[in-house]
Formats: sequence, structure tokens, C-alpha cells
Amino acid sequence: MDATPPPRDRPDACPGALQTHPAADGALARVRVPGGALTPGQLRVLGTAARELGDGALELTSRGNVQLRGLRAGAETELGNRLAAVGLLPSATHETARNVLASVLSGRAGGLLDARPWVPGFDAGLCADARLAALPGRFLAAFDDGRGDVAGLRADVGLLALDGHTVALLLAGTDTGLRTRPDGAVALALAATRAFLEVREQQGGTAWRVAELTDGRERMATALGGARHEPRPVPRAPAAGPAGAVRQDDGRTALVAVVPLGRLTAAQADMLAATATDGLQLTPWRSIAVPDLPDAGAAPALAAAGLELDPGTAWLQVTTCAGRPGCAKSLADVRADAVAAVRAGTLPADGARQHWVGCERRCGRPPGDVVDVVATGDGYRIGVP
Repeated sequence: MDATPPPRDRPDACPGALQTHPAADGALARVRVPGGALTPGQLRVLGTAARELGDGALELTSRGNVQLRGLRAGAETELGNRLAAVGLLPSATHETARNVLASVLSGRAGGLLDARPWVPGFDAGLCADARLAALPGRFLAAFDDGRGDVAGLRADVGLLALDGHTVALLLAGTDTGLRTRPDGAVALALAATRAFLEVREQQGGTAWRVAELTDGRERMATALGGARHEPRPVPRAPAAGPAGAVRQDDGRTALVAVVPLGRLTAAQADMLAATATDGLQLTPWRSIAVPDLPDAGAAPALAAAGLELDPGTAWLQVTTCAGRPGCAKSLADVRADAVAAVRAGTLPADGARQHWVGCERRCGRPPGDVVDVVATGDGYRIGVP
């Protein structure tokens, strides 16, 4: 039986591209990128928007989305128009609900099947259903092709390929026992998403996540009906994703560039867009995959631009909150301090996976085993709850 969490005492106010968040350094907009899939042209538009409307950089999030900071007052309309023109804002009413993760390089390298078609199918079905505009901005879907890279991120609704012909439905990161063929996966995920809203409404309409519902997984699975199989263990999420050159199944190369602290400059965005031959994929580990390249020849230029392609890079171990000056509650410029520690080779906790934060709220903390590095106003406290 699921534990009953404390009730939410305020509505979800997760920012979007049109509904921005007032931060200390200006408005913050979050652009949803389902499955992390971007065309080169879309990445160029985002980089130009960051340069002309924001602080000159894009922030990559742990959900494969993009944030723009330092937006001037009233920039939301111009940003929305630019995004809509390149297909990044297909529905103004559903924009904050379009949180979808997908296995990195699915259909290109590894995996049991190609999960890529699930992403646009789910996104189109979500945007076509007026009821689903009511989804909280924290709601998350994750589609795993069987490699186990996103299934363990405890998404509200998940699909996990068990073999090339069988897909399991996950709710709050747990296997429900419900199964479908790959061609029925999108319909099942959408049905589960509607079931979340139905159970949520029955319980007062305040929950942001499936895990916050009372017996949410069982109630949703029962509402969906169908035969139940013995649940399978769900793979634990990896601490970090791939980096560097990845050989694709077709012999071509994908370059996965880690973006230090997820802050991608407009110039770096332009370089990545110019490098790509087709699409790009943002990952949950604040990196960008550039697939379908003939070889790894572009790697030195990307590295020279400040992107990391070493699979052993310390940047795969370090995340931070916004810190000063972006957050008025922060007690330190945690980004600058983390950068200095990485460059000096002085990361605490023997370089273990760690999250630097400017206050006890610990915003942006990734899931899994993470050492907290918390600003106190007089240095940092390491690993103490």
C-alpha cells in the first residue's frame, strides 16, 4: 500500500514558456522538449532567444528540458512566438504538462526496441485532449527502450520494454503488471495519464505526482483494467549517462557532450547545431547527444568550446541549484564555487556524486545517492541532512 503524503497546500506553479517564474535575476522560462528531441534549427532559435531576450545562456534540466534566465519584463510573448514558429510550443494550454523523458540514443545504439515513435505519439495525444491540460507541471512520463536508463527515474507514468514485443506499464517507477505490445504503448500511457487525473480529482485534486496519491498506483491500474502479470523489478537509474563518442548500431558515431552544470552558452548551442547532421537529444544528465555523425572528428572542436566529452569527467558527478545571483534565498554563488572546486580538483566527499545548494531547500536535487553540499553563509556543510 502506498504511503499517504502530506496534502499539498498550494497549487502547482511550475514555470513554462508563457508562465514564467520571477527570479532574482529576472524572469525564468522553462521550455518543454519531449524526449529531449531537438532539430538543429530549434536549438539555434533557443540560443538566439537566450542571447536576445535572456542572459545569453540556456540551462539544461534533469528532465531534458531547457530554461532561459534573466528575461526582461514582457519577453514572454516574443519568446512564445519564436518557439511556436519552430514547433516548440504546439499547445499554449498544455505547455507545462509536456514533460517526457526517453532513452538516450534509442533506435541508434542499444536498447530492445526503438522508443522514439512513442514520444511524438504521446505528446500529440496529450495536446489533443483538453482534459490533460490540467496535469500539474511536475507530472512526468518516461519511455525506456529496455536499456534501463530512464525507467528508474520514478516518472509518474512509464513504459519499459521487456523484449522486442512486450512493454510494461510503470506507475511512480513501479511495474504494475500491465502489458502491451509496442504499437499499443502510447495508448496505454495516455490512458494511465487520464487515470491519474481521475484518481487525483477523487482525492481532492491537489496531488502533483502519482506517489502523492493514496494507493495511487493500485487505483490507477485497477481503473485501466486488463490482465496483470507478475511485476518485474525496475532497473535503478544510473548515476550518470554516456559521454564522448558512442558507436551506433549502424556504424556511425554519436557524440555526447556534457554541459558543465547544465549551462549552455548561445555560442555553444550554435556550434552543436552546426555539428548536427539531423536531430539532437537532450539528456537527463545535462548533456546533449549529437547522433548520426560519420566519425568523432568534431569532438576536439566541441571540447575546445568548453563542452566535456571525457566519460570520466567530474562534471558528470556535480550538479547545483541556481545559487546567487539568480536566487535571492541562496547564501552563496554555488555555481562559481563548484566550478572552482572542479578545476582545482578539490571536490569534497572524495569526488562522489554531489549536489551543491545555496540553502536548505536543496532545489534541483537529483534522485539517487547524492552527497549534499549545502551553503551555510560561512562555508559549506557536507553530507549532513
